[in-house]
Amino acid sequence: MTTTFADYVATQDARNTIQLNVRKWTLMLCDALEHNFKSRYGNSDPYKFFIQEGRKYHKIVMETESQSQSVHAFIDKKTGEIYKPASWRGPAKDVRFDLRLINDREWLYEHADWAGSYLYK
Repeated sequence: MTTTFADYVATQDARNTIQLNVRKWTLMLCDALEHNFKSRYGNSDPYKFFIQEGRKYHKIVMETESQSQSVHAFIDKKTGEIYKPASWRGPAKDVRFDLRLINDREWLYEHADWAGSYLYK
């Protein structure tokens, strides 16, 4: 079976759309984590959650006001699979959630906590 250029372009567009959606969903997860922290500890120094781009993963980084940082989670840029961190540089083996799945996404946005206990279910 020969793949035409039109087929290649169509599949590339689909891959690009998934990658853009994964980034959007990752930003939404960062917002949910910040909201969770503020709802529990409203008067304390807020934690900030942001994305550090890697070659393969979006790294969600948690930063305190004193600018100490730790890795909260890794998200595969192509698949949207979420991993808990094994170290600063890489994720643990097992997939915890998949952002492409609507049920996983909805559960995450509602139950994700700033400390990351949802990654250990």
